[in-house]
Amino acid sequence: MIYWFKLQIVRIETLLNTSFTPEEAHNLLADTTLEALPENLRQAAARAGWDTLVAVQARTIPYMLSARNMMIQARTGSGKTGAFLLPMLARLDPSRATCQALILVPTRELAKQVWQEAEKLIGEAGLRTVAVYGGVGYGSQIDALKQGAHIVVGTPGRVLDHLLKRTLSLEHLKMLIFDEADRMLSMGFYPDMQDVKRYLPKRAIHTAMFSATFPDSVMRTAREFIQNGEFLSLSSDHVHVTDTEHVFYIVEGMDKDRSLVRLIEIENPTSAIIFCNTKMRVNYVAVVLQRFGYDADQLSADLSQAERERVLDRVRKGTLRFLVATDVAARGLDIPSLSHVIQYEPPEETEAYIHRAGRTGRAGATGVAISLVNKGERFALEKIAKEFNIPMEERPTPTDEDVAAIVAERLTALLEARLRGRDKLAAERSRRFEALAHSLAENEDESAIITMLLDDTYQQSLHAPVAQPTGTPTPVKQHQPGGGSNRRQSGRRR
Repeated sequence: MIYWFKLQIVRIETLLNTSFTPEEAHNLLADTTLEALPENLRQAAARAGWDTLVAVQARTIPYMLSARNMMIQARTGSGKTGAFLLPMLARLDPSRATCQALILVPTRELAKQVWQEAEKLIGEAGLRTVAVYGGVGYGSQIDALKQGAHIVVGTPGRVLDHLLKRTLSLEHLKMLIFDEADRMLSMGFYPDMQDVKRYLPKRAIHTAMFSATFPDSVMRTAREFIQNGEFLSLSSDHVHVTDTEHVFYIVEGMDKDRSLVRLIEIENPTSAIIFCNTKMRVNYVAVVLQRFGYDADQLSADLSQAERERVLDRVRKGTLRFLVATDVAARGLDIPSLSHVIQYEPPEETEAYIHRAGRTGRAGATGVAISLVNKGERFALEKIAKEFNIPMEERPTPTDEDVAAIVAERLTALLEARLRGRDKLAAERSRRFEALAHSLAENEDESAIITMLLDDTYQQSLHAPVAQPTGTPTPVKQHQPGGGSNRRQSGRRR
């Protein structure tokens, strides 16, 4: 019941802060159908094997065809890619060999996926597409851009590289799409996004953002890239402002510490409390995280008053990324903008779960409550979920290969960004080491040196978070399911 009442309070606060004008209500567009689309769009849909429009396409395509600046909440795998690709047939001019649409995505895997979908859906209509992303050579990408690709799908870093090399121009851009906007506008991508923005035309551009969630941090940043944005919610399950998402992972008891590290790498929390049941476990987990290079500290009853005040001061200032604590030690703490609560083990008292999870997702912000449980502890967690009617999602524990892939992606983006920032003198200085770099790369026995340098660079980057813009989110027009509901509804993150 406590959990239910907390959700109702958040929802009431959200509703009280939402206002609509009669003009906004009249601006709602009706859903469309496949049969109602223009002939060339129907033909493209047929080539892609569509026999109907899914919900996100039926709701979104009318706004895209009308060139309305939109922030569209849609689940991953809901068909949103087609929702922004298909309208390009009506909006772009195949006879002009210029970049007219830029689709920004967070990963090279997503860039390839969107490009493949574009080729299948609109490739035969005369619109040329190219995917540009890091970790591969520039040759084929430059050739495609020189031939006049109409649609460019790319990661911010590689798009910025082509802009700097003048192999890509956005002078004739008509449409700008942010896919997975919650990641595109997050801390890691923000500097590159700011640099890309400088190359955008000064005139108005049709901009649309697609995301499974629009937390407050994204809304604050979004206003810098979209003018007069309207918010469109595609379901009652996922919303503009979310509360807390409850996730658990089944892990082997002896592998919990390593599983925790892998989860931190995958989730990449901006800040988190990690709860343990005993002082001994708190100390152990804190030491593990510190040894892995994380900015972590502990809070337990064994600390001296001076040490406790030192930790609490960092907590209050928001400069500590990971706090490991017991329920007793963390009681009364209020950490601003806490993105994650991680329960290293289920609490001994069921009520404690509510207190732990309630520390994230406050005031309508996004929050994630993660539980690590072995097979025996799973029953305790299921009992808590049943008692408080909490929807808990089980997810597969990330593997070392999963972590290696995402870490390589982040580090590549980081190194490419640093390379772009070097002046001619620094570039000339670097050339002294070209022969050594080739030698180390070709010698299998020396690969440990390169591995060490890459690891040191990555670990150092974890302790230098990029400042995000602050301020109140710009109000956006809210379009909810049902063609005019004036409510923002609570829901879960992806």
